[in-house]
Amino acid sequence: MSRQIIKVGQVSENRKARFSYSIEDTIEAGISLTGAELKSIRYGMVNIIDGFVQKRDDNLFLTGIVIQPLPTANKAIYFDERRARQLLMHRSQINKMIGKLQEKGATAVPLKLYFNNRGKLKVLLGIGYGKNLVDKRETIKRREWDKNKSRVLKGNNSGSY
Repeated sequence: MSRQIIKVGQVSENRKARFSYSIEDTIEAGISLTGAELKSIRYGMVNIIDGFVQKRDDNLFLTGIVIQPLPTANKAIYFDERRARQLLMHRSQINKMIGKLQEKGATAVPLKLYFNNRGKLKVLLGIGYGKNLVDKRETIKRREWDKNKSRVLKGNNSGSY
């Protein structure tokens, strides 16, 4: 296996979330995982693009993320790739997030999955509202304009006319 083990830093990013949702607030949370899942994440075998936060009883769960098992791992240590994983936060943070999620159209999606400086796995959750087609077009136009603007400025600064 030629993958690099990640000790500290970003493991996965959900760029699609910022395009599909207008993010109003972010919050950092831990995740309850097994050892085999954590090892797979260290090798970067995780996908958070389809993830979302779901409320069950008084707890919040991260659903829809896929953690693939390592191909070299023991088959006796098997875990469900798509199971819901509990978010680890303080009770006040959970209550605050549940209150925001009860607003009409609000949703919470994972933005980043990373290891902090202490080696703990954290997920950055974004609370936002879904964009409609007009908003997405505006985002594309702004991105294209910024790209063209930087290209023009870069061309003028290099001295070539």
